Amino acid sequence: MAQYYGYDNNSGGFLQSLLGNIPTVTRNIFMINVLMFIATLINKEFMIGTFSVFYPKSPFFRFWQPVTYLFMHGNFWHIFVNMWCLLMFGSVLERAIGSKKYLIFYFVTGLGALMIHFLVQDIQAQALIGDSTRIQRYYELLGTPTLGASGAIFGIQIGYAMLYPNALWTLVFPPVTLKAKWFVLIFMGIELFTGITGTMDGIAHFAHLGGALFGFLLIWWWKKKGTLWQR
Repeated sequence: MAQYYGYDNNSGGFLQSLLGNIPTVTRNIFMINVLMFIATLINKEFMIGTFSVFYPKSPFFRFWQPVTYLFMHGNFWHIFVNMWCLLMFGSVLERAIGSKKYLIFYFVTGLGALMIHFLVQDIQAQALIGDSTRIQRYYELLGTPTLGASGAIFGIQIGYAMLYPNALWTLVFPPVTLKAKWFVLIFMGIELFTGITGTMDGIAHFAHLGGALFGFLLIWWWKKKGTLWQR
């Protein structure tokens, strides 16, 4: 706290002061996301076409995209909500399980989210290929990028709720307060409903559910092995 309130010109400036109390991995993930978003504002077509992820059978797919898509966001509110959740819940989770395990957790949930998303895309693609009247939809699928840290963020929320199920969360709007375990169940229910019904199109609902699923399985596995709290 002394560094935060101090006047040391060598302390790293405003940004370090602002993020100084955020654990290392969470802080670095946050900063990479912000830098990637600034680059996207500068050259959106290049950034989204290069670093978002496309369906593997798309001519736009590149091998690095399953990693880089995790640091891409399409607009301000997209990155704002994800980074707010990252700082709020990711910081707590990283302190609880350690930075090394947390880094593994982040990428496992992010890649797990993408795996489920690809599975759903493949089911959709097979259905579209078999219907000549909907072939245009297939080409739209090939050209549609997926981007955002949301899958990993849903995994972080699940991880947090598994460790602190009775912690109270309060929504800004509507101002509702519930225990974390109930909130995540509600969130998952909404994602499942909207994913199945196709409402709120343009959002990768099953990627969110995939991130949550892999987050749950990873925390459960570490608990089962008795290694969750080992650094």
